[in-house]
Amino acid sequence: MASMMGILAMATMAAGPATPATATAQVLPTVYEAGHFYAVPETADGQKLRLLVDTGGAGGGGRYVLRQDTARRLRLPTRTCDGTEVASLPRFKPGQSIPPPIAPLCGQVALVGQLDVLGAGYLPGRVWRFDYPARRLTLEGSDWRPDPAAHAAPLGFPHTAGGRQADGFARITIRVDGKPLDMLLDTGATSHPTTAGEKASGTPTVKGYGVTSYVTTSVLERWHKAHPDWRVVDRGDDLFGPAHVMRLIEVPKVEIAGWSTGPVWFTERPDHNFHDVMSGYMDKEVEGAVGGNVFRHFTMTIDYPRETAYFRCVKGCKATATPPPAP
Repeated sequence: MASMMGILAMATMAAGPATPATATAQVLPTVYEAGHFYAVPETADGQKLRLLVDTGGAGGGGRYVLRQDTARRLRLPTRTCDGTEVASLPRFKPGQSIPPPIAPLCGQVALVGQLDVLGAGYLPGRVWRFDYPARRLTLEGSDWRPDPAAHAAPLGFPHTAGGRQADGFARITIRVDGKPLDMLLDTGATSHPTTAGEKASGTPTVKGYGVTSYVTTSVLERWHKAHPDWRVVDRGDDLFGPAHVMRLIEVPKVEIAGWSTGPVWFTERPDHNFHDVMSGYMDKEVEGAVGGNVFRHFTMTIDYPRETAYFRCVKGCKATATPPPAP
């Protein structure tokens, strides 16, 4: 979630190589809340976890991360590995588990961090289906094939000199106002709308939190200058506190993977957050993040090994003649 911790704590680890997929798909025990997916596995002794599934998550290495109090509650042994605190993985009930990390640097462990999260260092190497309308998260098996009704969108990743993915942060190109815009693909992009922001946008929230997409100040200013009729809420989101209240802007139409949907509300973020921080972990500079308020119309399958996302429209979108842009 680039919103709550990725921008503030960008420590990350190289994505591990893919391992053979299981033959059949695994539907993860999941709760869908205000546009976010949370994995909710149950341990062998009956304790529940709640981990945000966040393609843009970076805090604590962005891998399989457990808070320190969660590790204590589960009585997981902890140790230090290469200067990082790690915890042994929980044992889960059959049918109530989540997959272990792929090729972690310190063995089959969880990192100890600030949030319970499955982040951008955990998800690569596999194929994940985020079915937003059905509120279901699936790890696809080795027999998976793309849905013929889905549109493919190439993803950009940084690579090592040897050609392997260096980070799990996926860049996807959308189109706004007929122009391509490189963005972070971010299932964890989080909003905390003010009263004015919630009234204007209609963003569903739980305990004040919902989903959004982000855009840099410079792009927001460009949109607003070119389209003064696009609605702007001056004090629309206070996720980072009352001293950092951000604007919202309503974009009538967004194109993604050859689909058109809208209107879509974007939350302002300072240029520095994406140009100087987030872009340093990606293959190209990005101008923000596309999040769950766009994805909610789709079944979105992210094929990390083939660096492609597949979008099947379920509701609220239509095909466009504009082909998906190359990375």
